[in-house]
Amino acid sequence: MESERVHGRYVRRLADAAVAGVRTVLSLVVRRFKCRNSGCVAVTFAEQVEGLTSPFARFTLVLRAMLESICLAMAARPGVRLAARLGLRVAKDTLLRMERAMPEPQVGTVRVLAVDDFALRKHEKYATIIVDLEARRPVDVLLGREAGPLAEWLSGRREVEFVCRDRARGYAEAARVGAPQARQVADRWHLWHNLSEAVEKSVASHYGCVKAAFADLPAEQPEPALPPVEAPDGHLDVRGRQRRMIAIVTDRYTAVQELVSQGRSLKGISRDLELDYYAVRRYARAQSLEELLVKATTRASLLDSWKPYLHQRITDGCGNAMELFREIRAQGYRGSSSTVGLYTRLLKEGRVSPPPARLVPKLRKLTGWILTDPAHLHPEEIVDLKQVQAGCPELDATIGYVRAFAVMIRYLRGDRLGKWIADVHTDDLPHLQQFATGLTHDFDAVTAGLTIPWSSGQAEGQNTRVKLIKREGYGRANFDLLRKRILARA
Repeated sequence: MESERVHGRYVRRLADAAVAGVRTVLSLVVRRFKCRNSGCVAVTFAEQVEGLTSPFARFTLVLRAMLESICLAMAARPGVRLAARLGLRVAKDTLLRMERAMPEPQVGTVRVLAVDDFALRKHEKYATIIVDLEARRPVDVLLGREAGPLAEWLSGRREVEFVCRDRARGYAEAARVGAPQARQVADRWHLWHNLSEAVEKSVASHYGCVKAAFADLPAEQPEPALPPVEAPDGHLDVRGRQRRMIAIVTDRYTAVQELVSQGRSLKGISRDLELDYYAVRRYARAQSLEELLVKATTRASLLDSWKPYLHQRITDGCGNAMELFREIRAQGYRGSSSTVGLYTRLLKEGRVSPPPARLVPKLRKLTGWILTDPAHLHPEEIVDLKQVQAGCPELDATIGYVRAFAVMIRYLRGDRLGKWIADVHTDDLPHLQQFATGLTHDFDAVTAGLTIPWSSGQAEGQNTRVKLIKREGYGRANFDLLRKRILARA
């Protein structure tokens, strides 16, 4: 908007407007008034056109609203390109200034809120998002994920009745200090996730029992006599060489166990071996090397489902790898022919063990069966899971505890939590006992999470929207713009 004085009046040219996508210049003739009071700060007053102009503005009100919508929906440079297509000429810095000048939405009464963290720069810089669960929108974003800023934000809001959070100690302390009147609610998804990690560790520690249970099954076809294998299947790659991960895990486990036996602290071992502290703790707590190797040696491959068929065809006398590849590709195999050729050659040379009549379920697949509602399992999976239960009493007990915990989550039966924890401690299940002990440290919040319908699910959904906003280029360089954008899009 430009002004020019013409015979005591102002001619205002409203440039960079658009009509039907065409750049248009509007010229308005308005009156100019002069104040005769010498004590008045303003000497002159220009007449305004209601709904079109405002003092000191360089854009009409309608145009400014359009540009504000563009800068909120897109980043600066993409917003400039979109505005140009609409016939609006604007600089990226102008869009940024508009965004910074926009007022923040007012935060009303918040009775139920959820807090969660998201990464501005992974492993380096984080922020905390606060979500009003009743209004289903974020109300504020705080820099960092420590207890101090959140406790300060909560201290002035005595109307807060429920604080839904994950199991981070910082948020628990912030809610205790800043909102002592509020009831803390542990998120059910995080509880189930923590339980799944404990179940996976339990399966890994008893995977030998799982192998033995399937090894005792009668074979459907007699196995041919083959030379001894060099290493168990899963320790060799498709070319018959020892997998690098196996050697790394073995060396680290040996080194950590040796230093632990000497009485060294975990922090000292982490410093000497230049390993992450939590990795050192995992190596130190492992009951055997097999517990650590089971993840590396039970990874699923595209060829796993067709290995028994390949073994049977080789036993029948078909040794042509390309012919075998065409046969399994017709059955649905989506891998490469080179993988089939290498496995066929190693199988004929006896450098890998032939597959059993029924494949032993992989670690994660078996863990998934245990965590899945039995009504949603396939009949074959139910049979295999029953075979595992019959061969391993510890995993049978684990399955019972998992299903009991699932009932508490699904039907909000938090009153059963105390008995569940006590029952877990009566069995020899160290990983589940560790999970149960962690629940006792946050017992009230966990009980509330298993009793009250509120959860942090909406906060997780808002975090997904934040990731989309971060892709536009905000967050790392300018936290204030990211915060304003998150709140404006609520």
